[in-house]
Amino acid sequence: MTRREFLSAAAALHCAEALERRPPNIVYILADDLGWGDLGCYNPDSAIPTPHADWLAREGIRFTDMHSPSSVCTPTRYGILTGRYAWRTRLERGVLWGYSPNLIEPGRMTVASLLGDRGYRTAAIGKWHLGLGEQEKTDYSRPLRPGPLDHGFQYFFGIPASLDMDPYLYVENDRAVALPTDRTEGRNQPRGVFWRPGAIAPGFRLEEVLPTLTERAVGWIKSQTADRPFFLYVAFASPHTPWLAGPRFRGKSKAGDYGDFVAETDDALGRILRALDEKGLAQETLVIFTSDNGAHWTPEDQARYAHRANAAWRGMKADIWEAGHRVPFLARWPGRIRPGTTSDHLGCLTDFMATLAEILGVELPPEAAEDSFSMLGALRARQDAKPRPAVIHHSSEGMFAVREGPWKLIRGLGSGGFSQPRLVEPKPGEPAGQLYHLERDPGESVNLYQKHPEVVARLERLLEDVRRTGRSRPR
Repeated sequence: MTRREFLSAAAALHCAEALERRPPNIVYILADDLGWGDLGCYNPDSAIPTPHADWLAREGIRFTDMHSPSSVCTPTRYGILTGRYAWRTRLERGVLWGYSPNLIEPGRMTVASLLGDRGYRTAAIGKWHLGLGEQEKTDYSRPLRPGPLDHGFQYFFGIPASLDMDPYLYVENDRAVALPTDRTEGRNQPRGVFWRPGAIAPGFRLEEVLPTLTERAVGWIKSQTADRPFFLYVAFASPHTPWLAGPRFRGKSKAGDYGDFVAETDDALGRILRALDEKGLAQETLVIFTSDNGAHWTPEDQARYAHRANAAWRGMKADIWEAGHRVPFLARWPGRIRPGTTSDHLGCLTDFMATLAEILGVELPPEAAEDSFSMLGALRARQDAKPRPAVIHHSSEGMFAVREGPWKLIRGLGSGGFSQPRLVEPKPGEPAGQLYHLERDPGESVNLYQKHPEVVARLERLLEDVRRTGRSRPR
């Protein structure tokens, strides 16, 4: 080896070691009701152009067996930020509303507090939907505490809940930007262009929310300096209803208003990725892009458009079936994640906390992240990556399921959500629940509940143990 080659190799080794030592910036981008089959990198037959998500997949890793802890949004957001299943809280089913009080318990460790305590700048921009304040009905004329600033975020800008729920206003840190003193009569046509009647701030325009949140996220990234790492949690309110794509995106897809709104959401993702590039931060940043649950894409939508928002998975948003909770999950971390990787590792969005703890070399206390398992080995596609023991699923109606290996046990009959039939009482001689072998039957079409009672009994015990002990991660 020549002296020049030696110096070049030494420099490369030094850079690699520096990358190993330096804590990464983290950008976590959460879409709202985005389906597994909406993205071209998951579904070659998608009727929606998603070039930025597809590019992210080429530059990083794409998980095919990733799940939200719930098939609706509030409990998933709680799980992402706390590493804990939300059915362990007072929210046993369903979601919060725009006037609901704060859900995250005082003093509970969150991803933001974990990182903030270790020198990170932290910000949340977008849809909060975890409650604000401690009153039974939130008073937006008062400081909105507890809220994001009490759960580890040093800055917040966004909306209180889903964009189809009143009140319609922006919140910055712990204050309403403008009080909701006007009123909207709501709308419910055409399909998907829906929001409820209620209070609205003067000048608040629902179609401007996605561009506004994107501009805020881009501006916050551009304000960062190299002296400290940062964590940015971007929670889009799209493509959840109302489907209000901007003029530039109308007609971009072949899936109607929904598809056009997905295309605009993908463009927002691209703007955030470009901001990282332009700021020179892409090489030092772990980017994650995922969804809080499956798409609300009905049989009527499927009949109208040649698009399968949830691909071939059974059901839709809110259901206990796969389409309710199997979500797209893309991650990019230059120098640490091999580009163009695909993983069938079983994972859950609650695993974010434990993954970051391993990246930082931090031991989680036993009273935090009770349902979080590190995915770092899977992210890096290591051969020795530990498999996740099990995932507990939860539907909008409170129906439980447990997934272990190829087996999935559903406690009850029906979808437990939006699909018909929702809840079914078993007749004499019929199975009391559903058991599927997802490797052989990914469409959940053959119920093996009565054929494999030993598997049913084992998974029932596992589910009961996770519920009874208050944790699934070992102490």
